Amino acid sequence: MRSMPPVAIPPSFVFTASKPGGKSMFGLRSAKNRNQLAEQLKRERVTLKSAYQLPKWMAQPARIGGGDQLILNEQLAQLLSRGVPLVEAMEVAGETVSSGARPMIERMRDLVASGTSFAEACRIVGGFDTVSVAVYRAAERSGDLAGAAKQIAITVRRTRMVAGKAITLLIYPIIVLAISLLVAFGLMVGVVPKLGVALAEIGEVPWFSKIIIGFGTFLADNFTLIMFLMGGGLIALLVLRAKIVESINRLSRTLPLLREVIMAQESVRFFSVMAAMSRSGVPLADALGTANQAINHPKLRKQMERLRTRLIEGGALRNLIEEVDAFPVATRRLLIAAEKAGDLEAVFNQLATDMTDEVDRRSQRFLAVLQPLLIVFMFAIIGSLLIALLLPLITMSSTIGGR
Repeated sequence: MRSMPPVAIPPSFVFTASKPGGKSMFGLRSAKNRNQLAEQLKRERVTLKSAYQLPKWMAQPARIGGGDQLILNEQLAQLLSRGVPLVEAMEVAGETVSSGARPMIERMRDLVASGTSFAEACRIVGGFDTVSVAVYRAAERSGDLAGAAKQIAITVRRTRMVAGKAITLLIYPIIVLAISLLVAFGLMVGVVPKLGVALAEIGEVPWFSKIIIGFGTFLADNFTLIMFLMGGGLIALLVLRAKIVESINRLSRTLPLLREVIMAQESVRFFSVMAAMSRSGVPLADALGTANQAINHPKLRKQMERLRTRLIEGGALRNLIEEVDAFPVATRRLLIAAEKAGDLEAVFNQLATDMTDEVDRRSQRFLAVLQPLLIVFMFAIIGSLLIALLLPLITMSSTIGGR
């Protein structure tokens, strides 16, 4: 498959604008320059007031969100299958997507109207992943762009469902941990130092309580410095977010239960792309080359790339698939049977659906184990503070009672 040059990432602007009713709005959008940003907003009947270009390292690649991709492909599938010309179908789709994606769809429509292929228009405008562009290009060759759009819509819906499960797995522990840390920080800064002074006046304080009280006093005395360091830490997280996400992904692939969830998610993406590519009539080796780009799991990607290489060299799929031990045995057996029957497209669709259900089951199982662990963690943080504060009182009351 011919490689395409990468699309340049346009700068991002933070802007303020005025709506027709006089209300002000604030937003973040990508554009080549300030004039193009003003033109985009003008099409939405919004007047640009001011704009600030963010640094290059903060620029985000122009992308069409999953919701807009789903709407676009559903509209194209419905309209094209009924004989509506592509330009008119894109005009209708441009009215149904969000305001942020509308300028990109309008530019694509203009490119298609001037003679550019739909797949090439997607690549030029940007915002589409390489897999979608490859599927569109193959569909245009086979003359079934409507069928490809329908399959991509199914793929996007599955991906969004899986992504929702992943977000749930991340947000739930983050919220619990954040609340625990905020409560602990508030106690350490606002309560512990004052109570430490009162306890010191009453009598001897145990060594464990002295450590907690001393740390809380340090935080209270250096509150400004602590907040400054926390702000610097947030900036560092923003700058190094790519490496941090990569490290988290690497760690998550080794944790029990969570690694099974991740493998199921990767399988959903892979089989969904393979179903879309097969639907468009792409040869198996070329489809594997595109689908492998959707795999983030190192082990699975390495095995599938080796399978593709040996398939091109003349190997039989039914023999090569046995070496992909990243897939369960049942999955491999089903693929072998489908290859013998010549019905890989249906099996790819079936496996994508089955793996989506598997993600749901494994996510529920992981959350069931995670909940008690988070409760233990909360007790370890907040409970240790309460013990440090209550221990001196218990000791003193015992001493007074003994007298």
